[in-house]
Amino acid sequence: MALSGLDIYKLLPKTNCRECGFVTCLAFAMQLAKKSVSIDKCPYVSAEAKHALESASQPPIRPVEIGAGENKLVLGNETVLFRHEEKFRNPCGIGFILDDTASETEYKKVLGRINTMKFERVGQQLSVNLVAVKNTGDAKRFAAAVKIVFENTSFPLVLMSDDVSALQDALAVCADKRPLVYKATKENFTELVPIIKKYNVPVVVSGATVEGLAGLTQELVKSGIQDLVLDTGIKSAKDKLWDLTQFRRLALKKANRSVGYPVLTVVEQSDNFQEAHEAATYILKYASIVLLRGLDNWEILSLLTLRQNIYSDPQKPLQIEPKLYPVGAVNDKSPVLITTNFSLSYYTVLSEVEASKVPSYILSVDTEGMSVLTAWAAEKFTPEKITDSLNKSGTAGTVSHRTLIIPGYVAGMSGDLEEKSGWKIIVGPKEAAALPSFMKNLR
Repeated sequence: MALSGLDIYKLLPKTNCRECGFVTCLAFAMQLAKKSVSIDKCPYVSAEAKHALESASQPPIRPVEIGAGENKLVLGNETVLFRHEEKFRNPCGIGFILDDTASETEYKKVLGRINTMKFERVGQQLSVNLVAVKNTGDAKRFAAAVKIVFENTSFPLVLMSDDVSALQDALAVCADKRPLVYKATKENFTELVPIIKKYNVPVVVSGATVEGLAGLTQELVKSGIQDLVLDTGIKSAKDKLWDLTQFRRLALKKANRSVGYPVLTVVEQSDNFQEAHEAATYILKYASIVLLRGLDNWEILSLLTLRQNIYSDPQKPLQIEPKLYPVGAVNDKSPVLITTNFSLSYYTVLSEVEASKVPSYILSVDTEGMSVLTAWAAEKFTPEKITDSLNKSGTAGTVSHRTLIIPGYVAGMSGDLEEKSGWKIIVGPKEAAALPSFMKNLR
């Protein structure tokens, strides 16, 4: 269980030596409680105290790595039940289930789609994370399918089979990619343990109940296997949601180490709308991996967008670099539009300016990532701020005119801005959607 700052302070030498970089041991203890610094910074802490602090500082949900290289997926290490308390740390992995019955040509076609399934939203690249190969009965066919998938994608793999010998053959093909083995059960775990230890790969622990899984994870930990992922099998969305919530609450509130692991969910729905709805539920609470079959762009983009929103830091709005951005084949007569450096505001304006086909400049003002109205209310989007941005960006030396277009919602500042900046102000539309017609009719 995590210790408070005062609990940690009691274990420190209380010398106030400042060698850790803090004025007092109490200040250092408070930062340790926040996990902002390491206990190693204290040169005088006793071995017993250090051991106690390291044990208490272990994350309630163990971090687990799947795959290798730039596409490696890190799961777990979550510390809160609700996003507003701090933030969710490691985004849920989204992957696809492929049966081992397809031909090599079919695999390559599907993997080509998966490999290129990347989207850009508010300046961030969104991508899927995993490919799962499911054994339908034949061990040799399964190993052959894993080999084809392994050679045609850089995404981490999930090996789905109830046959331990089939899993062993598949691991011989792709162990270097550190795949996730699915699954260890009460019936097969003694047979599977030596294989997992030999290849040093993470494994899914599967059981129908939370209590049964807790006992199985304890057995696996005793066997020397630490990288575990939990799964309670195919259930209704209601029952699955209950399991996911219980795992998170037991790990965080009760410090139950036996269920303090990432959780995997498999969505088996023939209807893509139902599949997307169920997958979205699990992303929200509290799946670490969601495996599904649908490959439609609309479905995947909606899930990736949801994941991006849920796993962004609520205390740090998405923002872009504040500067002057050219859009299209600009020249010195191109109009200049003003907006904030909140990513969603900027990219919304950008898409509408591109749709207008009028080459323009967009000046992004530093508002600490706030939207137009929020920044205006917080006095972060003011005539003084905009004037300062104009000067720092060198806008006057980029265009030959002295005209700015400001958002319609802040029309009230137009006179003051004109006086302070020396530029002529044109009030644009309130909504970005009206920009294309506005820009085309601009004189």
